[in-house]
Amino acid sequence: MTRRLHFGLGLLLSLCLGAGSSGTARGDERLIIEAALDRQIVEPVLAAFAAENPRIDLDYRDRSTLEVDRRARDPESPPDVVISSAMPWQLALSNDGMAQPLDAPEADQWPAWAKWRNEVFGFTFEPVVMAYRLELASHMPPPETHRDLLDLLTRYRQWLDGRVVSYSPRKSGVGYTLFQQDARYTPRAWDLIAAMGAANVDLEATTQRMLEGLSDGRYWLGYNLLGSYAMVWAQTHPDIIVQVPNDYSLVMMRMAFVHRDAPHPAAAKRFVSFLLSQRGQHILAGQTPLFSVRDDVVGPYTAQRLRDQVGDHLYPIPINATLLAFVDPLRRQAFLRRWDRELQILEPPKP
Repeated sequence: MTRRLHFGLGLLLSLCLGAGSSGTARGDERLIIEAALDRQIVEPVLAAFAAENPRIDLDYRDRSTLEVDRRARDPESPPDVVISSAMPWQLALSNDGMAQPLDAPEADQWPAWAKWRNEVFGFTFEPVVMAYRLELASHMPPPETHRDLLDLLTRYRQWLDGRVVSYSPRKSGVGYTLFQQDARYTPRAWDLIAAMGAANVDLEATTQRMLEGLSDGRYWLGYNLLGSYAMVWAQTHPDIIVQVPNDYSLVMMRMAFVHRDAPHPAAAKRFVSFLLSQRGQHILAGQTPLFSVRDDVVGPYTAQRLRDQVGDHLYPIPINATLLAFVDPLRRQAFLRRWDRELQILEPPKP
């Protein structure tokens, strides 16, 4: 049974109306947030926080996952709050002493599976998806599972040559994490990577770049996109279809923490507490596609509603010590060497 997520215009309108509404607050205390999370997506949350805390000057800096990690490690200019989808890097920052515990009721009550040491908190529940152009269905059956995708790349290689896109595990921390997780959940992960290589896959650093390429026709098929971005994009681009895989779907969580050396710790703690609060999560569930973690929140975008829609094949990436192995330099180098090898393994021999 095909399970595709369909979305109305309500979310899009709320995003458009919210955009630019908060701006940068002018107050008595500054709050510096280094984030790998598009401001357009999270704007309703920022606007609500700014409205409730008008004396806090909100400085939100949207960057790539690896750049956020570098900024968090800069001793000369530490941020107050760090947010990223590169879950292993966030956990490693905490393990290296860069995070401070959050002493707040919201932190104590947060589910154990979505936090680490009361320091780092997974506050979203975002499915990882495939996306394709509508015209692809005129030439081949659209993929619903990872096996379907492998079959398409094998049987329709000439059609798909140069028209497939995914994350670069070198340029993107979240992309690297997702491919590592694929290798955990299916023995055919490396076959899939080899088949993408044979189809001359393009590798991008962000989901946004993948979506732009799908819409302008450069790509027909995208793999391992962040569902939160893809769902918003599909609302205004009806030629793009978002598919949650029916065999298994990884779920990524944005992770947030208060920096150990936060120059404005009170404002930082207030912001992270707001992200975890019922109020903050209600905004996530109703006005963003980031999906609320809390089970006492009702809205179109909650973890429970996603489970009800998609079924029992959602696999949240666990927030535990196993993530630390992914950022081990030797392991990462070994993974990337195999990645390079597999991308070329099905290339025809040169004369």
